[in-house]
Amino acid sequence: MTSKSAAAAARATVYGYPRQGRGRELKKAIEGYWKGRVDADALRATAAELRRTNWRQLAEAGIHEVPTGDFSYYDHVLDTSVMVGAIPGRHRAAVEADALDGYFAMARGTQDVAPLEMTKWFDTNYHYLVPELGPDTVFTADSAKQVAELREALDLGLTARPVLVGPVTYLLLAKPAPGVAADFDPLTLLDRLLPVYAEVLSDLRAAGVEWVQLDEPALVQDRTPAELNAATRAYRDLGALTDRPKVLVASYFDRLGDALPVLAKAPVEGLALDFTEAAAANLDALAAVGGLPGKRLVAGVVNGRNIWVNDLTKSLATLGTLLGLADRVDVAASCSLLHVPLDATAERDIEPQILRWLAFARQKTAEIVTLAKGLAQGTGSITGELAANRAALASRANSPITRDPAVRARVGAVTDADARRSQPYGERAAAQRAHLGLPLLPTTTIGSFPQTAELRVARADLRAGRIDTAGYEERIEAEIQEVISFQEKTGLDILVHGEAERNDMVQYFAEQLTGYLATQHGWVQSYGTRYVRPPILAGDISRPEPMTVRWTTYAQSLTRRPVKGMLTGPVTMLAWSFVRDDQPLGETARQVALALRDEVNDLETAGTSVIQVDEPALRETLPLRAADRPGYLAWATEAFRLTTAGVRPDTQIHTHMCYAEFGDIVQAIDDLDADVISLEAARSHMQVARELAAHGYPREAGPGVYDIHSPRVPSADEAAALLRKGLEAIPAERLWVNPDCGLKTRGWPETRASLDNLVAAAHAVRAELPTTD
Repeated sequence: MTSKSAAAAARATVYGYPRQGRGRELKKAIEGYWKGRVDADALRATAAELRRTNWRQLAEAGIHEVPTGDFSYYDHVLDTSVMVGAIPGRHRAAVEADALDGYFAMARGTQDVAPLEMTKWFDTNYHYLVPELGPDTVFTADSAKQVAELREALDLGLTARPVLVGPVTYLLLAKPAPGVAADFDPLTLLDRLLPVYAEVLSDLRAAGVEWVQLDEPALVQDRTPAELNAATRAYRDLGALTDRPKVLVASYFDRLGDALPVLAKAPVEGLALDFTEAAAANLDALAAVGGLPGKRLVAGVVNGRNIWVNDLTKSLATLGTLLGLADRVDVAASCSLLHVPLDATAERDIEPQILRWLAFARQKTAEIVTLAKGLAQGTGSITGELAANRAALASRANSPITRDPAVRARVGAVTDADARRSQPYGERAAAQRAHLGLPLLPTTTIGSFPQTAELRVARADLRAGRIDTAGYEERIEAEIQEVISFQEKTGLDILVHGEAERNDMVQYFAEQLTGYLATQHGWVQSYGTRYVRPPILAGDISRPEPMTVRWTTYAQSLTRRPVKGMLTGPVTMLAWSFVRDDQPLGETARQVALALRDEVNDLETAGTSVIQVDEPALRETLPLRAADRPGYLAWATEAFRLTTAGVRPDTQIHTHMCYAEFGDIVQAIDDLDADVISLEAARSHMQVARELAAHGYPREAGPGVYDIHSPRVPSADEAAALLRKGLEAIPAERLWVNPDCGLKTRGWPETRASLDNLVAAAHAVRAELPTTD
């Protein structure tokens, strides 16, 4: 087909869309169901209406082919486990008794049964439920959800394309089930899994679909020859099926590398590739393999993970280059729009000039449609859109908001010595032990305590003017008093003030730093019903005044026990924001680090002896390709040290990380030079403790013994058993006892019971330790 006819065939599509609804209706319905206020039929009705609303909006905007199957009550990888029948043995009875309750039991656990492990979806802040597989796993097809949602869209008269997690990625994301040998490779189950995918494809074909999308983002990571061979076999076998729809294999988040020739040669009808800056190498690689003759190419030229307006002229140039490389070129975002908020027009508090710079899911949809029109009909058909786009880009580039000479001068003056503690860890540890006087196996929490309905009401009342600042601060002080009193009675060794004043661990700081923009409705799903509003990093960063000192010192005035100062680290401040794309991330990280350094120093001056700088996103932001990691880790670890290195030797610096695979970054954790690190470990059965030990990690660590993302209360015996596992890897003089993460999302009753059990476990295990003279 000629380039002209390929252009004429250009269509607009997306891979997925935000699930929650404009007013987070899905979150409210699911949590209402958990609390017994919403029945199953009402929950299903809410979900169906949200799907219909999304599809209609997409179709009305000009999207030619809407996605189905991307909608989920909790997580699309968990949905895939249901689709292929990979239900853990401990949850089968619950699933058989009630499919919906069993589904949520797998996600959240029950008092008697632990949930599936949860970790980050590649290098995003979305969390997925990890499949548990073993040599005895038997897969069975259950395409009911996929077929039902497809038929809903078809009944609306829409062209629809089901989107499924591909078989290779599904297996590469999986882990050995509990009790299965740690060296078991789930990819060995591929030949057992492929017939199940064949059955699902057949069912979707029978339901009337033309195309099905199989997502294989795991192939953008470094893959072994055996793994690439598995991908070759998977799509050879699926491609050879006669009773199937056309197959579109999609990748995103990075360049495909060695996997691109594998997929280009596979007997499937189309590929969807990322052509944004992160994956620009895909264009050259596609040309090097001779393109995709006779196949469909879906070109992801609109960034699906950030919120800046697209450079339409640049994207059209990329699309024009691609026209000669495929039989048909369609236009899409680089990945599912799940990772961005729904609609920028809902933001009333952002200046109209700045709002022009932003594109949330609905605006990105419009960009995709505009690009498809320009590709099919020529740039003359979109002259107005191009002119408006150029004006928006110029407005941002020339805005004084983006540059602060004083901030840039301070960053330019940073030296290597600014990022180094004054004494080595061994000397610091001795000084800290003498200063703090802690027992073996000291107990603490990660930072936040339950955010009660009364706190949320008080925050809303302050925004609405129903109470004044003094009244709000009285409410916060009362909450801090309660949190400190509870911790003292429970017997925790290092206390926290509970973070009652904070709406979010990133947004709270962003609202007090120059250069950040906060949204009112920019909700993005993090996991399940947990939604966050990532702030927008628009300009240079500085700290006009202290942000946390008042509340930390107030808490310390209520107790003689040490109270930790709590900050969010520079990498996490970037990772959980929408970052600027007009300068290197390392430059932005140094700006944030220097602002936080001022806060650390002010906390210490105010008498805070323990300061925690959380970096849960350090692993999450790790580049997907090994070749890109050293550069990232160099600036990321430097930014942390720049934040923390200015304190005295006897001030103890903590950090915290959670819900990620830590084995890849143990050296980087060491390079942070924190005195204590707390990490998620309960769901992964102390795996991280073993990884730290294997590395020879020399500092103190607190692998979590309480999974806070489940409503279940761990018993003292259960916590003690995990603690003993930790002691197998980390000596008692360096082992801390703490939950996996903050307690903000938990209720007070379960928090009290769980922390009582945690402290009891610490006392029980302390009593088992050998005494020294």
